[in-house]
Amino acid sequence: MEKALSRLKVIDVSRLLTGPYCTMLLGDLGADIIKVEVPGRGDDSRLFGPFANGESGYFMTLNRNKRSITLDLRSADGQAVFKDLIKDADVLLENFTVGTMDEWGLGYEALRQINPRLIYASITGFGQFGPYARRVAFDAIAQATGGLMSITGYPDNPPTRVGTSLGDINAGNFTAIGILAALFQRERTGQGQRLDISMHDCIFAILENAVVRYTIGGQNPTRIGSRHASVAPYDVYIAKDGFVIIACANEATWQRLCKAMGKEELIKDERFLLNDNRATNIKELSDIINGWTASLTMDEILALLQQHAVPGAPILTIADLAKNEHIKARNMLVEVDHPVAGKVTIPGNPIKLSASPDTITAPAPVLGQHTEEVLREIGYSGERIAQLKQKKVI
Repeated sequence: MEKALSRLKVIDVSRLLTGPYCTMLLGDLGADIIKVEVPGRGDDSRLFGPFANGESGYFMTLNRNKRSITLDLRSADGQAVFKDLIKDADVLLENFTVGTMDEWGLGYEALRQINPRLIYASITGFGQFGPYARRVAFDAIAQATGGLMSITGYPDNPPTRVGTSLGDINAGNFTAIGILAALFQRERTGQGQRLDISMHDCIFAILENAVVRYTIGGQNPTRIGSRHASVAPYDVYIAKDGFVIIACANEATWQRLCKAMGKEELIKDERFLLNDNRATNIKELSDIINGWTASLTMDEILALLQQHAVPGAPILTIADLAKNEHIKARNMLVEVDHPVAGKVTIPGNPIKLSASPDTITAPAPVLGQHTEEVLREIGYSGERIAQLKQKKVI
């Protein structure tokens, strides 16, 4: 079966995480991702561990299903080659500081003259306009300035960065959505467009109810640990041998939890009659539930919760998940054979389409592996390629 995005050509000049994550998704879905890297050095993430035979596991995860070419975009010759690459491309993705691509003569207005159908996607810390547009940002900066760190962690501890680079990954996801939307519109209009994605915007956009708790409720949200700010009980509780999470999102589930705990009298307790009451009296409620969970093992707690149809789960580690039967069944760990690193195991693709395969067909490329191949595809002769090599353009 043909992959969903087969025949889509994407020129990717992004580096590190947020852009490569976006093109990883597009590549998994079948797009031809041509990754443009700095000659002799490549994407900086090639230097991030862990390593297998000197190859970065970080890089290999994010750059599977891509082809790598090297090209010096700071040189006039490199810029000329890049413009040739763009002529029949569908998408360009870049995550340089605002204005960099314009300085090289490769900004949106210049490239749209070459290819009016081009979707030109830019990811930056704070977007292409606004008072902060020229500021440089990485994941932690986006999490800090977007409000996420202010509500992550426990009250007595400092603001906490989420344990994965959500500022980058979230922007990568939104960029993929924006690219697909722009491609859909292009089917109707025949014209490409500019896509401006800000990591700061993307973090602010996923703050869920924290914003309206301030704009409507008048409360400035703070750190409350693992519990939900509006729903109770919805938190992590201590068992004899670890931790479990219990989530009651409606009255029926709360009542079933009371039965699971053998505390049906709580159903009519005025402190806990409705969700708002439970949220208001959360300390008393948490003490009661922790008193119950502390006397049982995780397995005993989860058996009772399942018996009464109450959502609950253990807190699994990465090591647990690497051996997890559900992860295996969903093909969320995939082994690829890298030409240098050998066989490595990386995360799979969570997008499951019934009529299109989601297989990872190629490992991450070694630096410049496909330079000659790609240049020949756009009509460059062997002599021309040799000249570019001699001038260290590629």
